[in-house]
Amino acid sequence: MVKYPKINYMGNIMLNFESDYIKGAHPDILKALIETNDEPLSGYGRDKYTSLATDCIRAECKAPSAEVYYLTGGTQANKTVIATCLKLDEGVIAPATGHVSLHEVGAIEYTGHKVIELPALEGKLDIDKAEAYLDTFYKDENNVMMVRPGMIYISHPTEYGTLYTRAELERLSDICERYEMKLFVDGARLGYGLCADGTDVTLADLAELCDVFYIGGTKVGALCGEAVVFPYGAPERFWSLTKQHGAMVAKGRLFGVQFYTLFKDGLYYEISRNAIERANELKAMLREKGYPLYLNSPTNQQFVILTNSQYEQLSKSVKMSFWERLDGERLVVRFATSFATTKEEIDELAKIL
Repeated sequence: MVKYPKINYMGNIMLNFESDYIKGAHPDILKALIETNDEPLSGYGRDKYTSLATDCIRAECKAPSAEVYYLTGGTQANKTVIATCLKLDEGVIAPATGHVSLHEVGAIEYTGHKVIELPALEGKLDIDKAEAYLDTFYKDENNVMMVRPGMIYISHPTEYGTLYTRAELERLSDICERYEMKLFVDGARLGYGLCADGTDVTLADLAELCDVFYIGGTKVGALCGEAVVFPYGAPERFWSLTKQHGAMVAKGRLFGVQFYTLFKDGLYYEISRNAIERANELKAMLREKGYPLYLNSPTNQQFVILTNSQYEQLSKSVKMSFWERLDGERLVVRFATSFATTKEEIDELAKIL
């Protein structure tokens, strides 16, 4: 018999701000999964908990006719939505810093659709540049031989923790309507955007202005899963195509129980607000100690400028994410709070800094 090394599950844990999914799931979700574990339920999302979760999401979105599908993760959601919404000769406009542009290993291009990268401003699509691009495209007499833009993709919050305003979403929606395109919002961290201080965007706004968006679970308290919402109807046979793209699980109850738990009593907002409160404490502490912020993020991702030596020293006791290099001596790192971040962890980080 092969002997495997024993794991000390709680030993040698570093202070960790690496991402917002470094911990498993909110205890209420684990409790719900255990309590429903012995129930025999139909597969592929045809169970009562998935139906209840969908009812809750429709109510929150004020979109009683919305179609809701539960996919395994963010990359699978992006890939499946874009591939099924676009025609064969169409591509998707995305900010150059967008997740589909940088961190999905060409998953979109693998489906045969080009990601048309356009400039970003602190993670947000430069809407003026996007409008100018579309105007130029449709004035080009040779555009019949070019990839036709069929969708605009953005994320809310962005990869830099920044947020779109309702006015910006309205403008993007108008542009998409004018050019007969789809507006798709990646909501992997949507809860943290909805609960950020000063935001004027709600789930109902997204349902009104977008053709499709998703409510992230993986990064906001669930073990896994994203709820893809089509306020005005999904592409034909989307359920079947989700399976074809490998984004469906047989035990659909896994997503149904989790999203029902997140939305039936407002847990999604409660745990999202925790991340924002901790991020605000983190931001204030960093400023007090003289660490320059790369930009002003209102959400759970905070970007800090460190020298090479500061980064090397801090990495010995704290986990964080390398983000980008500014020059030979300085770099940007990301500290992410989450549904599970505690005030004690912020206080401990303050001692180390």
